[in-house]
Amino acid sequence: MKRLLWIGSLSYFLIGLAHVVVGSLLPVLLEHYGKNYTDGGSLIFAQFSGFLAGVLLSPWLARRFGKRRSLVFALLLLCAAEVLYSLLPPWGWLYAVGAAAGFGFGMVETLIGTIIISGITQGTGAAMSRLEVFFGIGALAMPAIASQLIALGWWRLAFPIISMFAAVTVIAWLRGSFGTLDAVLDEHRGDNHARSTNSPNPPTMEASKGSPIGNWKLLALFIVFFFIYVGTEMSLANFLPSMFIERLGLTQAEAALSVTCFWLAMATGRLFTGYIADRYGYGVFVALSSLAATLLLCVFPLIKGTAGAFILIILLGLGMSGIFSIALVFASKMMPGTEESTTSLLIGAGGVGGALLPLWLGNSMDRGGAVSSAWLLAGFACILCLLGGILYALYVRKKRLQTASS
Repeated sequence: MKRLLWIGSLSYFLIGLAHVVVGSLLPVLLEHYGKNYTDGGSLIFAQFSGFLAGVLLSPWLARRFGKRRSLVFALLLLCAAEVLYSLLPPWGWLYAVGAAAGFGFGMVETLIGTIIISGITQGTGAAMSRLEVFFGIGALAMPAIASQLIALGWWRLAFPIISMFAAVTVIAWLRGSFGTLDAVLDEHRGDNHARSTNSPNPPTMEASKGSPIGNWKLLALFIVFFFIYVGTEMSLANFLPSMFIERLGLTQAEAALSVTCFWLAMATGRLFTGYIADRYGYGVFVALSSLAATLLLCVFPLIKGTAGAFILIILLGLGMSGIFSIALVFASKMMPGTEESTTSLLIGAGGVGGALLPLWLGNSMDRGGAVSSAWLLAGFACILCLLGGILYALYVRKKRLQTASS
């Protein structure tokens, strides 16, 4: 399992790089093509559309072709897309290239999350948190790499760097052996069909109780939770500098440090959150982390000093650091047997929230300024806290019913 976790971590580092490379290079990319930020937004949206398609189609592709083959396909697609980016084709072609890249890393994120959650039954929270740490390292590293390459005039080389990591990751997955888990990674629909045809015992009703349809109310709550959480996180990441400039009068360079502090705190927190959640319970962790994020975001509009604002952002990064990965594990424990479909749907819901809520917050920044937008973030967090509390209450109720029945 250590080998699986290391290769999974390498894959998450790769998608951390891929997620932010276009944004890191966007100003120089638009200058090269003579385009404006509206065109840049369209390119990012094309990449997001591909990401969402990859997330949602990954369960079907995994069942049809097997998880390992699907992973290799997604990584090769990402590798090819980044090479095409580096060739600087006509602008219209970049929309298709961006969609292909998004499809690739969307599939990789979903499939590896599913493999880790279903394959590592002990210490699942710690395993998922470790993946998120490497994702954060990749997301932090790419802007630094891009800035150096831009300074040297070699900015287009940022894309082949991702292709190189994708190729290494393909080799790792093809050559990696994971013991009994190999059969799960290589299983596909033909295997399932043959097994169900030859097996004298058809699937029981107990097995069917784990279907997403039977848990649709619970699944809907988790979908809204992920929509709000990722939307809030992405809104913070995109608009913190603007809020700090307006509220505190900082320069652009000083305000940019707010995002760096936030992501560093997130990456640091993820080193510990998995172990805490494994020890005290996933439901408790999600509920308390949501409460902490809500309290801090409710204080955020009231902060006026620069030092206090940076301290609050660091605390907020620590408080939110484990919510995404631990909530994925929590959902899988609440709805056992649905890891493939629920992981895909929840990551997809988060992706939609990450695209839509920042648009809402951007409109709020234009209309009402930083203070009203900060209160809007606090409102998002209150909904998140309410959902976290409801999900924990449902978990407690389920445990009581199981205890009573046994």
